[in-house]
Amino acid sequence: MKVLIVNTSERTGGAAVAANRLMKALNNNGVKARMLVRDKETDALTVTGLSKSVFSQRHFLWERLVVFSRLHFQRKHLFEIDIANSGFDITRLREFQEADVIHLHWINQGMLSLSGIRKILDSGKPVVWTMHDIWPATAICHLTLDCRKFTTQCSNCKYLPGGGGSSDLASAVWRRKQQMVADESIYYVACSHWLEREAKASALLRGQKITSIPNPIDTHTYKRGDKLAARRQLGLPEERRLVLFVSQRVTNRYKGMDYLIEACRQLSGTGYEVVILGGHAEEVVEQLPLKAHALGYVSDEQRIVTIYQAVDVFVLPSLSENLPNTIMEAMACGVPCVGFKVGGIPEEIDHRQNGYVADYRNADDLARGIRWVLEESDYDQLCNRAVHKVAQHYSQQSVALKYLDVYQQAMAFKHYKL
Repeated sequence: MKVLIVNTSERTGGAAVAANRLMKALNNNGVKARMLVRDKETDALTVTGLSKSVFSQRHFLWERLVVFSRLHFQRKHLFEIDIANSGFDITRLREFQEADVIHLHWINQGMLSLSGIRKILDSGKPVVWTMHDIWPATAICHLTLDCRKFTTQCSNCKYLPGGGGSSDLASAVWRRKQQMVADESIYYVACSHWLEREAKASALLRGQKITSIPNPIDTHTYKRGDKLAARRQLGLPEERRLVLFVSQRVTNRYKGMDYLIEACRQLSGTGYEVVILGGHAEEVVEQLPLKAHALGYVSDEQRIVTIYQAVDVFVLPSLSENLPNTIMEAMACGVPCVGFKVGGIPEEIDHRQNGYVADYRNADDLARGIRWVLEESDYDQLCNRAVHKVAQHYSQQSVALKYLDVYQQAMAFKHYKL
C-alpha cells in the first residue's frame, strides 16, 4: 500500500512533527509512505516539496490579504482563521497519481484550497484527514475556545468585525465546505477522543466517518537519560528543581505563559527554577518570579531530548490543545507533566498517577500541581508510570496498525461506491 501524507510544512509546528512521525511509523510497519509539503526543510528522500520560488507563495499571500482586509487591516487574529480560498492542485503530481491513499493533515495557509480538496475527492482515491485542530469541522476557526456556533452553523464569527459584509465570510466558507463534503467520502481521524467528540458535534460533519487515533512517538529516541549528565551538557544548575515550559512561540497567548508566571509567584522561595524552550523565550525571562533559563528555539531533536532528560517536571498551561506532542515527549523521557483540564491533555496525563491535571485557567491549582509533583508525590513512581503510558498507547507500531485499518476501510468504501 502506498500512502501520500499531505501537510503544509515538513517540520515546523505540531502537526508537521506528528505527520513526520506517522510517516516513519508506517514505513517501519510495512506501508510505503511519503510526505508532500509546501515547505520542505530537510533533504529527506521520502519528502517531496513544492516549488520554493517566490511565485509558490502566491496562495499563502493571497489568502492572508483577503483575511487581513476582512479584519479591517488589523493583525489581531490574522493567523487564527483560514478560508482556504487558494492553494495548489496536487492531483497532477506523480506522487499523487502513484498513491493508493491520500492522507491529509494540516493543509492550511496556501497548501490546499477547498476547491483543491474537492479535486482530490473527485479523483476517486480514498481520502483520510487527520484533524490536528477543529478547522475541518468549523467554517474558518482553528480554535473554538468557548464558541459553540459550529454545532449549528458558523456565522457572525467573533474574530471578524461587523460591517462591510465581514460577518458573512464564515457563512460563505461554511457553505463551500458543506458542498465539498456532501458525498461523505472522507475518513476523519481526530488525534484525541476530545476532538473526536467535538467533530461529531459539528453540524458540518454530521453523518461523516470520524474516529480517533493518537499521534505516535519514537520511544527509541525519546527515552530516559542521565539527568546530571544532561544538565552539565546544557549548562543548567545541578542541584535545583527544574520546571520546563515548551512552545514553538513562547509568547503565544494560548500557550498560557501568563498562568505559569502567576503560578511561579506562588512558588517563590521554593528554590525551583524555570527552563524555557521556544522562540522569543528571552522576552519572558524577566517576567518570571523564579530564576529562568531561556534556551530559545531548538530544532535539533537530540538536543530537545536532552532538555527533557534534564528537567524534573514539564508544565503546559495551554488554553486549547488537541493531543500535545510535548506532553508525550516529556512523558517518554520519564518527566511527569502538569497541564490544564482542557482538550486531550487529560487523556495523556492521568491525574495523580503520572502527573497532575489542574483546573482550567486556575493558576493556583497549577502551582499546587507543580508542588505536588516535586514535593508530595512518589516521584519515581510518577516517572515510571509516565514512561509506561507512552509505551502502551503511543508507540509507532500501535498507531501504525490503527491507521492501516482506517486505510483499508477507506479503500473498501471507495470500492463499494464504485
